[in-house]
Amino acid sequence: MKNTNDNQKQLDRFPHQPDANQDYPHHSPQNALPFADKIGNYQRNIGRPTNVYKDSKVYIIGTGIAGLSSAYYFIRDGKVPAENITFLEQLDLSGGSMDGSGNTKDGYLVRGGREMEFTYENFWDIFQDIPAVEMPEPYSVLDEYRLINDDDPNYSIARLLHNQGEVQDFGGVGLKKSDQLAVIRLLLKRKEELNDVRVNDYFSNSFFESNFWIFWSTMFAFEKWHSLLELKLYMHRFLHDLDGLHNMSMLVFPKYNQYDGFIIPLRNYLIEKGVKFQYNTSVTDLDIEFEPAESESEPNKTVKAIRAEVDGTSTTIAVTENDYVVATSGTMTEDSRYGNNDTAPNLDTIVEHQGQSKGWTLWNNLALKSAVFGHPDKFNGNVDESSWMSATLTCKPSALVDKLKPLSVNDPYSGKTATGGIITFTDSNWIMSFTCNRQPHFPDQPKNTLVLWVYSLLMDKEGNYVKKPMPKCTGNEILAELCYHLGIVDDLDSVVENTIVRTAYMPYITSQFMVRAHGDRPEIVPQGCTNLGLVGQFVETKNDVVFTVESSVRTARVAVYSLLNIKKQVPDIDPSQYDIRHLLRAANTLNDGKGFIGESLLRKLLKDTYYEHILPPAHLDSQEESKRNDFIFSEYWESIKGLWHK
Repeated sequence: MKNTNDNQKQLDRFPHQPDANQDYPHHSPQNALPFADKIGNYQRNIGRPTNVYKDSKVYIIGTGIAGLSSAYYFIRDGKVPAENITFLEQLDLSGGSMDGSGNTKDGYLVRGGREMEFTYENFWDIFQDIPAVEMPEPYSVLDEYRLINDDDPNYSIARLLHNQGEVQDFGGVGLKKSDQLAVIRLLLKRKEELNDVRVNDYFSNSFFESNFWIFWSTMFAFEKWHSLLELKLYMHRFLHDLDGLHNMSMLVFPKYNQYDGFIIPLRNYLIEKGVKFQYNTSVTDLDIEFEPAESESEPNKTVKAIRAEVDGTSTTIAVTENDYVVATSGTMTEDSRYGNNDTAPNLDTIVEHQGQSKGWTLWNNLALKSAVFGHPDKFNGNVDESSWMSATLTCKPSALVDKLKPLSVNDPYSGKTATGGIITFTDSNWIMSFTCNRQPHFPDQPKNTLVLWVYSLLMDKEGNYVKKPMPKCTGNEILAELCYHLGIVDDLDSVVENTIVRTAYMPYITSQFMVRAHGDRPEIVPQGCTNLGLVGQFVETKNDVVFTVESSVRTARVAVYSLLNIKKQVPDIDPSQYDIRHLLRAANTLNDGKGFIGESLLRKLLKDTYYEHILPPAHLDSQEESKRNDFIFSEYWESIKGLWHK
């Protein structure tokens, strides 16, 4: 039997989650580990567990990507017998928010999608071991994914539309000099300065009128009232992608939807290993024993029992101190409401009962026990600011498909990149966007059928054509608004006849973006916890962002390594934010490729040297622009310097 005090001390001895934002990278005899943000194969070692877990049971609450990843790491790196791991899932299927369902008769449904790029080190760490969806052994999901994207690069030829279907110029980000400086100043700010600050508390109106904000907000689902801290973290995390923001050339997509592409193969892998799945099980609380710790202000906390409802019947599962519990705290897609061609989602009771539905119950109850479990009300207490709505269109040939073809990189029926990501209507009151990914989007999808996806950021406004908010619209009314913005509203009857619409209203879909302060989200292993880890989108990481599959997997990996005290690190986010090449490229992109402050000096210094290539290609106007930038730099240095500390 393990000693909880000793175990808790062990958890703090090894840097399972190193922090590149705090550490100075250097070599010394006392520093044998890789730098905090070192990525690559050296990090793919299998650590040596400190205990034998043949008698330990593991209970994982939630079967989203974070929960499934937790089981994978318990097995691979923790050497926990797979048959000792049990999932407790509220729904009757796995996947959480990474869903995909339906058929050609009733219509397909995808509530949302996850955009991916190359630097998802933890996500790809798992999927290079999971057998491919369609290719034979020894190919993995990652192999299959790479081959698809290497052969068929992603980009958009119609990122922005206006004037009822006319392609709008989307070649630049359109930021004023003052807004460029504001972005740079935000990157320089310390995270501690941004507690409970909204995006629109910081940026001016001109920033929100730029193409940059349209690109950013519609791709990442940011609103003006969301957390400035999270926006900053995103800018660091995806700094290397800024020059592909306008045409989405930095994105990679799977062949099918993400449920069929990732959830099913990972779930099947775990089942084959012997992991158990128990569905229709809603965990409501954990019995936790608080025990004073030696020389510690925060008491040790050990889970003794799991309280749940199984098919509506109350059940208690005993947990020993040798067992482990990993729980997904909060859920983005909780209490989703659905509609179809003829009906709008039923939104009764959402506001009155916000934050009280089953998916939030466990976190709410944990927060009542101790402040170390955070403040869920900061995230689930304002659905007016955390909700949006999507629609999945199952399309037979019609004027909608005809209009789609010239907006796509390849013929949508070709199986290759179609729109290359979302297309946004900049003059839409709803800020409506739609996309057509590679088809078929589902393995059983007929050849003459396309699946499109639609969502809106400002859905509470009155539509341009349908004069009511999106949540009050039927699927056919949403289709009418889409056809209006595409300039094919005269063909609406034919489009409706050939299109099945399924809608999803999600009250908490951007709840993880809500303004927050330090302590509002719990640590992955909250202080004092000896056998409990929390994973998903509502826990604190060192530098990663939310709303990505990568961050979900990161939290799972940190939880397992920390709880089992595995001598293995989870590398920090990709170090591109510290790479001078990416910094220069980002600064150039913010100025629409017209150079950056100090460029002419750098060009003189680096001309004909080994490092000359790190500079972005010179713009036609860059010499004059550089002169102006350098003049601003020298003449206004004192005032510019003062901007950093505003």
